Amino acid sequence: MILIMGSSMAENHPVGFQWVIEARERGAKIIHVDPRFNRTSAMADIWVPLRAGSDILFLGGLINYVLTNNSEFREYVVHYTNAPTILREDFRDTEDLDGLFSGWDQEKQKYDPDSWLYKGAPTRDGGGPQPGHSEAGGGHGKDRGGEAQDAARFEWDTSLQHPRCVFQVLKRHFSRYTPEMVERYCGVSKEVFLKAAEAFTSASGPEKTAAICYAVGWTQHSKGVQIIRAAAILQLLLGNIGRPGGGILALRGHASIQGSTDIPTLYDILPGYLPMPFFEADANKFADYIKKHKARTGLWSGFDKYFISLMKAWYGDAATSENNFGFNWLPRVTGDHSHFGYWLDMQDGKMEGLFVMGQNPAVGAPNARLQRTALSKLKWLVVRDMVEIETASFWLDSPEVQRGELSPESIGTEVFLFPAAGTAEKEGTFTNTQRLLQYREMAVEPPGDARSETWFMYHLGRRLKQRAKDDTRPRNAGLNALTWNYPVEGKHAEPKVSEVLKEINGWTVADHKQLQNIQDLKNDGSTACGAWIYCGVFPEEGRNRANERKPKDLLGHGWGFAWPNDCRIIYNRASARPDGKPWSERKKLVWWDKEKNEWGGLDNADYPKNLAPEVPDDLANGQGVEALGGARPFTLHPDGVGWIYVASGLKDGPLPTHYEPLESPLSNPLYKQQTDPAAQKKERPDNPYAQSPADPRFPYVLTTYRLTEHHTAGGMTRTLSHLSELQPELFTEVSPELAQEAGLEHGDWATITTPRAIIEARVLITRRMRSLWVDGRRLHQVGLPYHWGYKGRSKGDVVNDLLAISEEPNVRIMETKALVCNIEPGRRNERQQRKESEERAAI
Repeated sequence: MILIMGSSMAENHPVGFQWVIEARERGAKIIHVDPRFNRTSAMADIWVPLRAGSDILFLGGLINYVLTNNSEFREYVVHYTNAPTILREDFRDTEDLDGLFSGWDQEKQKYDPDSWLYKGAPTRDGGGPQPGHSEAGGGHGKDRGGEAQDAARFEWDTSLQHPRCVFQVLKRHFSRYTPEMVERYCGVSKEVFLKAAEAFTSASGPEKTAAICYAVGWTQHSKGVQIIRAAAILQLLLGNIGRPGGGILALRGHASIQGSTDIPTLYDILPGYLPMPFFEADANKFADYIKKHKARTGLWSGFDKYFISLMKAWYGDAATSENNFGFNWLPRVTGDHSHFGYWLDMQDGKMEGLFVMGQNPAVGAPNARLQRTALSKLKWLVVRDMVEIETASFWLDSPEVQRGELSPESIGTEVFLFPAAGTAEKEGTFTNTQRLLQYREMAVEPPGDARSETWFMYHLGRRLKQRAKDDTRPRNAGLNALTWNYPVEGKHAEPKVSEVLKEINGWTVADHKQLQNIQDLKNDGSTACGAWIYCGVFPEEGRNRANERKPKDLLGHGWGFAWPNDCRIIYNRASARPDGKPWSERKKLVWWDKEKNEWGGLDNADYPKNLAPEVPDDLANGQGVEALGGARPFTLHPDGVGWIYVASGLKDGPLPTHYEPLESPLSNPLYKQQTDPAAQKKERPDNPYAQSPADPRFPYVLTTYRLTEHHTAGGMTRTLSHLSELQPELFTEVSPELAQEAGLEHGDWATITTPRAIIEARVLITRRMRSLWVDGRRLHQVGLPYHWGYKGRSKGDVVNDLLAISEEPNVRIMETKALVCNIEPGRRNERQQRKESEERAAI
């Protein structure tokens, strides 16, 4: 069974979708939940159209269905999740506080999560560490999914009957997410919902599993993290994590999006999801930083090993115990350094320069009009790309220049455009959805002056180090200490990427001997490792496991390298019963081999190999994974179980809760609290919002999506003749009912308006975009692909001009999948002229 939601996998991940089709040919059923009927829907057994922005209502309905029908995989839930854990007496749910959890500070607009903790956990008032989340951080580091607590102090009720155990709290929390609620506010008929619920939840228990696939259709919401949390709860209840055919797949739309979070291009984490130090007292002292993030039990008990080995990889001999291994050379997170934080600072004149690489914010980012205007406030801008994208020429031909709002003569931004190599013109690793590293060799030399990112960053770093070499100011100490001595080759002095991968894998400092696996890492400075989760990818000289191409089994061992330790299904200890035997012969994956006294099976065990399947009587003793015993599969958690309830670390609550999008035509059907209270709208004159709920100026729901033929902002595809021929023009999909109501004609022009912008697009009237009955009335939805811009062979208005800059509270992503708009017949200029005539007549 496969549930695809928040994604059109067939359109946007067609290579991966082939495996879904193969599964269907073997008997698997496919459920696709999406506001729009698309290529994935056409291949599904069940298509469920729903109102954009109502995902948690739908998923909550599935959770409620499991709980009311006693369909949970009980033994899995009791032993492998925190369902038995008892909560504190002062915890209050959204059901008690009309949409808020206990701890909400209205003045500060944030939660104090102290009351969310488990009963028996150390509290701030009791002298324990302050729970919760650091002020400036996003949600990508190890602690953002739940911070380290001592599992020995928790209290459990394995009967799941205690009124304050997580299981009972969960039942009360989702009790109102009924099929009737789903029908009324998602626009999904009760009959269709129950059909999908029965089909998906039946894939549970010892003999069956089901998978969930999602993409940015879930993440790009003001409550995106909580949507994914709801999916995690559902899969944990059904016993579908760590087992073959189960799991939750975050589909990656680029070749190495997973790699760019593992070894991050994100501002708040270091490689391997280690948190960046924050500008606060406990982060400015090395010992406090380690103490804050190191757990006693589980894999994060090795936090000091991972961090110190990283510092040794970066700073080499200069990183010593005397200088805390270079800890003070690291920059500190002092505020919102995300894309949107930077751009709003840029618009306000607080930034001087910017590098743009692999991105086209002048077209591809929300409120792109603001983003283009902000670029004009810079002193300098460096753009690296394969073509001259809109971001590089915003000063010359942007809509703002065309309208006379900006002029090239008045823009002081100096733009440097560097030609970049394409994916086939460079070598290196890519990491995909499966956490699989695959090494790619260069197929052809890049043309002319085009260079790889590795070349650019290496030589930029080399020049910066040369400039800092004779400057002894403290600010340059870290740069001067940085190891930057990769060998180069070829006529352009290209760094050897295999040498970079060897450093990422790690070595022993004394003899540079490659490390075999994560267990080799030390906290005394004797090992160096560029990313602890990748340790083992290059275990010995001449053996690049990412470049292996001889699969030995169905799971693909021998083809590439999956972190950690080439484990193909993470948390696979959960594929066996607590006693170590497989749940069933049909679904066996790893199991305890009594004769060998070790874990064996079809996959590399994501578990200490010799840790017998026994539960310790006393969790208070011991360190690391061993302290959890042999029957707790979720080793990244200090209690070793999957978290149905997150006691701390999330900024908007321990359980998913339905909130309406930041712009919505409806009131929240569950609570007085309309939107996610911790979400940040970033509302200001140049980033305005419609009133919510039900702004009469914008009666329709707007959602954006991607096409197969074009890629993101279009820089790589709108310049190609064959792809531009396949999708030559921006269009908007509307239902026949909406077309009739708004007076739209198929193939003619329509003008779409939001508080941020006005654009035009061709009209595509189709049953693929459904109007739904929601809360007793017909609700229309407008679909827009966002690939177009004002350069290339295929040109069109910038759809992202319509969107607002906003920040989901945990990871600071924007809301693009559920806003409001108006749509009218005619072209943009005609509409503007009519509006001006009406305004003059009124005067």
